Amino acid sequence: MRDPRDVIIRPVVSEKSYGLIEQNVYTFVVHKDAAKPEIRAAIESIFDVKVTSVNTLNRKGKSVRNRRTGKTGKRADRKRALVTLAAGDKIELFEG
Repeated sequence: MRDPRDVIIRPVVSEKSYGLIEQNVYTFVVHKDAAKPEIRAAIESIFDVKVTSVNTLNRKGKSVRNRRTGKTGKRADRKRALVTLAAGDKIELFEG
């Protein structure tokens, strides 16, 4: 099993993710091969909270075009995890 810090890459900082925090749902970018039980264990060990559910989604990277050369490229694909915590638990990383 991987180190928990290798599974959880970073939190997602967006208006939508901050709106979900009120419902005790936190959003993270995770390793593309991470499974739900692995994500649950990583969140519980890093932040010392109780996870009730984990939902994942794979997001395809957008196609981008270089203005100067006209060449097309692609942004990296990302996997996100929406982690619901037990009532009373919260992650201080997102506060303030």
